[in-house]
Amino acid sequence: MKVQNLREAYGRTLVELGNENPNVVVLEGDLGKSTMSCYFEDAFPKRFFEMGIAEANMTSFAGGLALTGKIPFTNSFAAFAAGRSYDQIRQGICLPNLNVKIVGSSAGLSDYGDGSTHQTVEDIAIMRAIPNLTVLVPADAIETRKMTRAMAAHHGPVYMRVTRTDLPDVSGEDDEFVIGKPYQIRDGKDVVIFAIGAMVAKALDAADLLTAKGLSARVVNVSSLKPVDEAALRELAQGMRGVITAEEHSVIGGLASVITYALRKTGLPVECVGIEDRFGQSAENCEILLKEYGLTSKHIADAALSVAGTSHA
Repeated sequence: MKVQNLREAYGRTLVELGNENPNVVVLEGDLGKSTMSCYFEDAFPKRFFEMGIAEANMTSFAGGLALTGKIPFTNSFAAFAAGRSYDQIRQGICLPNLNVKIVGSSAGLSDYGDGSTHQTVEDIAIMRAIPNLTVLVPADAIETRKMTRAMAAHHGPVYMRVTRTDLPDVSGEDDEFVIGKPYQIRDGKDVVIFAIGAMVAKALDAADLLTAKGLSARVVNVSSLKPVDEAALRELAQGMRGVITAEEHSVIGGLASVITYALRKTGLPVECVGIEDRFGQSAENCEILLKEYGLTSKHIADAALSVAGTSHA
């Protein structure tokens, strides 16, 4: 599979949108060379606003731009986009339902070098709880491009979380992206793995491990966490022996909460692979952290074997 950087795909797509629509504007929290909003700055310097390390002010300013008919994209690390700006997002963007797009970069544990202050394990939970806010998590660069376009076309506030890590392509160039729709990317008959972001590729690897053990796994990319078609989720789980969720996020308030709520009346057993109630930490690379926090393909496969009542041996 081809490996690409999601931030790069996002930054290039912003420039495309800027060429197509003069109302698209971009705001940055002093991280343009990391979030890749720097591409938009180079192409449209008069439509780019460097706001400095002041995410709350950036968010309020974006609300003002939205009131004038602009389509503002705000950019910062996810830890700051969701954390420092919560009050402004809630009060100034979502309560009046303004057309602001919030992009949280270097999400999850992917900013391995900067440690717990810059890693975000709770942003999805925070953002999902705010009324009127759409919450999206792309699984690869292909989906990031389509998702960024869908954000611009959607009228209303949207939050997208983007990992810092290069990820393999798990979707096709011809695949559609529709806000609210979960996507099956591998069929199976025994268990279903619902995954988001970087964990989708790991879920596919886990499905290969399970095949070797005689267990057939369906893999579903739930890239739209809010809204999400709950009836479609139930249909994708129908007839399965068990369900696994996989996310680079806390098991509290993220994908695990989405799936267990959607399937609450089905009686299906569910195992959740995610970050327990703890912060991130520094490491030499992201894979070390994923192993430490139980976020590998083997962890997903073991959870599937457990929920299906099959031996790990």
